[in-house]
Amino acid sequence: MQAITIQTETVFQALADETRLRIIRLMVVTDDEACLCELVDSLLEPSYKLSRHLKILRQAGLLSSQKEGRWVYHRLLKRPVYLEQLYATVQALPDLKETYSADLKRFRERLYLRKDGHCQIGIQSEAFKNGGG
Repeated sequence: MQAITIQTETVFQALADETRLRIIRLMVVTDDEACLCELVDSLLEPSYKLSRHLKILRQAGLLSSQKEGRWVYHRLLKRPVYLEQLYATVQALPDLKETYSADLKRFRERLYLRKDGHCQIGIQSEAFKNGGG
């Protein structure tokens, strides 16, 4: 395992985008991994856009990705220890427009479609099924 040096400004730049903040908040609240199709259905954003945001979050040292078959699962990194404090701050942010709670509701509904704890069915939101959006 190689050590990753995380630049403070890179972390905050990654969190300065609303979509990336929604991804991190969703993963902090649920403490669960997610594949791209589950995030598409939960955040109602197109896969190409979310793929780009996931890449930025990985490069900032906030997410790791693991491929299992045709699915790639994204998970929050817990180290270094200060990331836990950062995630607690993200979770404490106000949800004035109830965007985060709507994302969370859709994500929990989407997790019920898993089989044996893994995604099996791909994107379900009609607007995004064929790469549209």
